[in-house]
Amino acid sequence: MSDMKQPESSRPSRPLLEFGPLLLFFVTNYAAGIYVGTAVLVVATVIALALSWHLDRKIPLVPAVGCAAVVLFGSLTLITEDEFFIKIKPTVISAMFAIGLGVGMLLGRNPLKALLGGQMRMHDAGWQRMTYIWMAMFASTAIANEIAWRMLSTDGWVNFKVFGLTGLSLCFAILTVPVLQKYQIEDTDDKTDG
Repeated sequence: MSDMKQPESSRPSRPLLEFGPLLLFFVTNYAAGIYVGTAVLVVATVIALALSWHLDRKIPLVPAVGCAAVVLFGSLTLITEDEFFIKIKPTVISAMFAIGLGVGMLLGRNPLKALLGGQMRMHDAGWQRMTYIWMAMFASTAIANEIAWRMLSTDGWVNFKVFGLTGLSLCFAILTVPVLQKYQIEDTDDKTDG
């Protein structure tokens, strides 16, 4: 019985696993401060990743890197008692992803297709356009976070991280919809392409 997969209706929803730790960070920061909030974020992120593994028996690369970054930067914040580390995490990780995608494209590869090709199928032109959108999103996130943590109070930065960066990501996600609609490979395409 324990090997049976849970029905979809009884599984925690993906948005809860993805955004739950961030919301707990937001609430805890206001209730107990940035250091307790950071500790909660680290623990909640590890639990969310473990639940994802339990449900799917796999951990996608992006959430794994995100979890490792939260643990690293969160631990540095708690050990040094310096909030600088948790504040620069979005800048560092977003810049790494933007640069990684860019370098992959320069080398004639498409890292985004390698990461997401098992989840969605698109023509190469679509993957290229999608990669440019994601590069722009990660670069914008890095720049926006860098400005925000330097100019805002800690509580202001937490608001920006939870709502501003999430909103920015949502805007870029909307930009990907026309690309998906135009370049996605349907089952009928398989028959005509083969």
